[in-house]
Amino acid sequence: MSDQYGSDFISVTDDDGNEFELEHLDTIEYNGEMYMAFLPADMDENNEDYGMIILKVVQENGEDILATVDDDSELEAVYNTFMEQLFSDDEAEE
Repeated sequence: MSDQYGSDFISVTDDDGNEFELEHLDTIEYNGEMYMAFLPADMDENNEDYGMIILKVVQENGEDILATVDDDSELEAVYNTFMEQLFSDDEAEE
């Protein structure tokens, strides 16, 4: 993903009503569904507890919303697809 125009940030609210900001890394299509990868915007480089957050774009009442991926095998497959794309982009830049 190109950083030419800067990063994209969104605010999301979890099921408990906690609001937090995420930095959008990339969007991919996998098995006909759209997925978005994020990092917490307040990520501290010294804290390794943070990881990539993958959310699925789903339609609800005619609107696109972001939902968690509850199926572990689906999540793992999408994660691997994001990582393959990330590393192929890095190799293309060299």
